[in-house]
Amino acid sequence: MVEGVTFSRRAFLALAGGAAWARELAADVAVIGGGFGGCAAALAALRSGLRVVMTEPTAWIGGQATSQAVPPDEHPWIESFGCTRSYRAWRDGIRAYYRQHYPLTPAARERVHLNPGSGTVSRLTHEPKVALAALEAMLAPYASSRQLTVLAGTRPGQADVERDRIRAVTVEGPAGRRQTIAAHYFLDATEQGDLLPLAGAEHITGAEAQSDTGEPHAAPEAQPGNIQAFTVPLAIDYLAGEDHTIDRPEDYGFWREYVPDLAPPWPGRLLDWTSTAPVSREPRTDIFDPVRPSPKRGEVNLFLYRRIADRRHFERHRYASDITLVNWSQNDYWLGPLHGVPDAEAARNLKRARQLTLSLLYWMQTEAPRPDGGTGWPGLRPRPDVTGTGDGLSMAPYIRESRRIRAVFTVKEQHVATALRPSGEAERFSDSVGIGSYRIDLHPTTGGRNYLDISTLPFQIPLGALLPVRVDNLLPAAKNAGVTHITNGCFRLHPVEWNIGEAAGELAAEALAQGVPPRAIRDSGFRQEAFQNRLVAHGVEIAWPRLRAR
Repeated sequence: MVEGVTFSRRAFLALAGGAAWARELAADVAVIGGGFGGCAAALAALRSGLRVVMTEPTAWIGGQATSQAVPPDEHPWIESFGCTRSYRAWRDGIRAYYRQHYPLTPAARERVHLNPGSGTVSRLTHEPKVALAALEAMLAPYASSRQLTVLAGTRPGQADVERDRIRAVTVEGPAGRRQTIAAHYFLDATEQGDLLPLAGAEHITGAEAQSDTGEPHAAPEAQPGNIQAFTVPLAIDYLAGEDHTIDRPEDYGFWREYVPDLAPPWPGRLLDWTSTAPVSREPRTDIFDPVRPSPKRGEVNLFLYRRIADRRHFERHRYASDITLVNWSQNDYWLGPLHGVPDAEAARNLKRARQLTLSLLYWMQTEAPRPDGGTGWPGLRPRPDVTGTGDGLSMAPYIRESRRIRAVFTVKEQHVATALRPSGEAERFSDSVGIGSYRIDLHPTTGGRNYLDISTLPFQIPLGALLPVRVDNLLPAAKNAGVTHITNGCFRLHPVEWNIGEAAGELAAEALAQGVPPRAIRDSGFRQEAFQNRLVAHGVEIAWPRLRAR
C-alpha cells in the first residue's frame, strides 16, 4: 500500500528532471504521454530497473484520473479482485492520502472502503489532485534517483524511423524548445495515439466496416471520422443564497437551442434533463438537485453522480458544500473530433466543447428547471482550484476513443459480448496479459450515432493486441491497443487502461532482458509462459473466476 505522502507537484517535476532541458536524452524506455496508462507503463519499466523518460503535454500526469477530471469507472468486484496490484496500490494511496491529510470524521476515517465523494458512479470518487498526489508518491523514489525523467508541457512532434524501428522521438515544449529522446522502446501512452502517425505505424481511426470485423454492431462501411464524443468536465459546488452566475458564454445561443441530430433520435434539446438512456436508447429524465442528499428510489440525481467531496465525511464547517464533477450526456461533444482533422479544426472543436460545458453551467445557473418548480441555481460555483485551471474546466478534455494500432490480434465484439457468447464466458486467450470488465459503452459519435450500450462478459487482454503488425519497438500503453471502435467501449476504462500500460511496460522490460522483439515472446510458447509468470509475480491478474455478465 502507498502511504499518504506529501509530495508537491513542483518538487516532483524538479526531481524527475522536468525543469532540466537538454537537447538530447537517452533511456531504455520512452513513454510518450504521461496519461493513466503511461504512468502504469513507467512504473512497470522502472521496477525492472530500466531508465525511463516520460513526456506529458499538461502540468499533471495521470490523464483521465487527474487532468481530465474523471473518477474511475470500475466493475463491481474491484475492492476484492479484478485489477493489478499496482492499480490497487494507487487506489489505496488515494484513501491513505485522505486519512493523513484531510479532516475526516472518525466514522469516515475508519471506513475501509472510504469513498470521499460518495459518488454513485464509482466506489472511489475523489478530487483529481489527490489522485495526482498518489501517482506522484508511487513514482517519487524513481524520480529522486534520476531513474525517471518527466518532461511536462511537451508533446511529440517528430519521429526518426529506420525501417521497422523508431530510433528517436522529438518532443516540443514551452517556448518552442525541442528535445530528442533516443530509446530502445517507445510506448505510446498519448490520449489519442499521437505517436502512431508520426512513426508511420499502421493504425485505425474511427469505425471499422462490418465486412472487416464481422461485428454485428459495426458500421456497414468504414467510417474513419466516426469517433466517440469527447467531454470537457467541470468542477462545481453549490452555495445557497449566493450568486455565482458566470458571464453568458459566447456560444450560449447556439447550445441553448441545439437539438442533436442522431440516430436513434435524441428526445429534444441537449440542454435539458431529458436525454437518451444508454441501454434502451429511449428518453430518460434525470434530476439535478444539489440540496437533497439522496435521490428517491430509481431516480438519478446528476449532482450526486460524480460527486467527489461529500461534506458529511469531513469535520463540520470544513466544506461549505459538496463538490461534484459535470461529465454527463449534456456536455458530450460530438460535432467534430480532435484527431484525424487539421490542427485548426481540432482547435475549433475543443473551443466549442469548452463553450458547451460553460453553456451547460450557465443554463443550470439561470434557466434549468428545479424539482421545487423554480428555475436556475445561481449558487452553483465553478471550482478552478479543484481542476488546476482558471475557470473550473478540466485541464484536458476527456478522450474516449483514440487512434488504435493495427495489431497482430484485434479484440472484437464477438469475443466479449454476452449475446454472442453462448458458453457464458468471454473468449479465453492463451496469451492473456490482464483482465477487465465493463459494458460496451459507446457515447454518441461524430458520425451521428446515438448511444450503444450492450452487455459484456468479464474479459482478458491478449498479448497480441499489444503488438503492432510491423514496427518492432513501438507498444500501445493506453486506449490505442488492438481493439475496434466497438470494443473500445469496454477497454477504455481506468483499470483496463492501467493494465494495458502496465503490461506494455513489462513487455518492454522482458524483451530487453531476453534480447528479442516483443513479437518473438508471443511466438514462443516457452517465452510467453515465462512472461505471463513475470506478470503474475508482479501482481497482474491474467484470468477471471467464473462471473456473471455486466
